Amino acid sequence: MQGPQIHPLGDSALLCSLPAPATLTQQQRIWALAELADAWDEVAEVVPGMNNLTLILKSPVADFDALSLRIGKLWPQLQASGTEGRTVEIPVVYGGADGPDLEAVARHTGLSPEEVVKRHSGGQYVVYFIGFMPGFAYMGGLAPELATPRHAEPRVSIPAGSVGIGGEQTGIYPLASPGGWQLLGRTSLPLFDPAHNPPTLLRPGDRVRFTVERVVS
Repeated sequence: MQGPQIHPLGDSALLCSLPAPATLTQQQRIWALAELADAWDEVAEVVPGMNNLTLILKSPVADFDALSLRIGKLWPQLQASGTEGRTVEIPVVYGGADGPDLEAVARHTGLSPEEVVKRHSGGQYVVYFIGFMPGFAYMGGLAPELATPRHAEPRVSIPAGSVGIGGEQTGIYPLASPGGWQLLGRTSLPLFDPAHNPPTLLRPGDRVRFTVERVVS
């Protein structure tokens, strides 16, 4: 089992990174390591990412090699269980003004728009990590035949709740923002609310299913 590469980030943080591609097993080990490291005396904060974990330390690294060795010895012992997430259903209106790229994804994949919707809504996805903006969940589990490159030129503004495909992943824009993902549809569920605790609907480890509210041609 190949362990993470460990690099200093300045003098008060470490980056533990794994080689691509990102897999659920690797993410689960990252979550398990994050849970353990969060209790270490020298660690102020843990930040799980896609195929990586950043450890922010309370003070400058006194012995980088010792801490790296500690992580390296611990890695093979980690169980790929990690975060036990919930199952969250996301209703989606596919196509039309809410999914302006549905036809383009169909052309790219060689599938009909109806088949794209069927396969996208038929999958089960796992939230690998939250990033890019508050509440934006990067999800693994997209059917390989649906993988579609991002737009070469991003849109200036994408509505909140837009559901899209970016390469081999699917995700939901929690807030209106620029973006380059291929938009299949939109959900009315709020993905981010700073008044709630936690403020994000989705969390790492959650399993997501998209349900078809309706399809607009």
